[in-house]
Amino acid sequence: MKILVSGANGQLGRAVNRVFASRDADIINTEAPRLAEELGMEALDITDVDAVLACARALRPDVIINCAAYTAVDKQETDADLSYRINAVGPRNLAIAAEDTNARLVHISTDYVFDGKKSGAYTEFDAVCPASVYGRTKLAGEEFVRAHMHRYYILRTAWLYGEGHNFVRTMLRLSEAHDTVSVVEDQFGTPTSALELAKAVAYFAETENYGLFHATCEGECSWADFAEEIFRQGGKKTAVKRVSTEAYLAANPQSARRPLNSVLDNYMLRLTSDYRFADWRDAFAEYMGGEE
Repeated sequence: MKILVSGANGQLGRAVNRVFASRDADIINTEAPRLAEELGMEALDITDVDAVLACARALRPDVIINCAAYTAVDKQETDADLSYRINAVGPRNLAIAAEDTNARLVHISTDYVFDGKKSGAYTEFDAVCPASVYGRTKLAGEEFVRAHMHRYYILRTAWLYGEGHNFVRTMLRLSEAHDTVSVVEDQFGTPTSALELAKAVAYFAETENYGLFHATCEGECSWADFAEEIFRQGGKKTAVKRVSTEAYLAANPQSARRPLNSVLDNYMLRLTSDYRFADWRDAFAEYMGGEE
């Protein structure tokens, strides 16, 4: 299987490379030297439809995996053009190229397509209502993929961590200098390891189970719960001071509103397959044990 991966230097992109390498796949990263050697491109700009089409036609991948995204949530409130180019136009171009070359596309989306006001976990059948530029542009990306191709897998995930900048590493860094860290207790979601999501990507890429899926680890917790688990498994004595979102924002103003409820139910996955994600605590233990 020939795999073309965009956003390969991010947390998920690195995990995807690791998982597919273990399966002896032919992996081509859009930011890798191999692209320069074979196509004369230093890196593929997914916002350039002509470049994306040329790349796909030359390489003829079986699967395109889009891990690229603009995720600086607050910055996007004043930089919507860049956000739409990367999070909406980029997936559109990859979808056009995938349809043109008969490739399948795995596209990663987010819990931010919801406003977080629902009581209980969101399924794939709940109405979307993004409350930020990031959420609106990621939803636009989903809609473009649906409009321009047929063989796609859209995977919505949340609270992702892996090899790179993330909440886990921020908490561990803060624990080195602070005895107490303030963390919000009224925002809920499911911490999801990049490795668990990459395994799911590999599962889907070998099936014809196309469509929209929620893709997170099982279970749920608050950010404060997650921080306590990070300190516990990391052997840190740092205490978590539980605060409300309102109190946190008063001390740390943010431009974009975060969903209070980011819990995604992997409902379609249960309806259509036997594949299951690990519980978030088990996946996190694997991560802390050096598996990623």
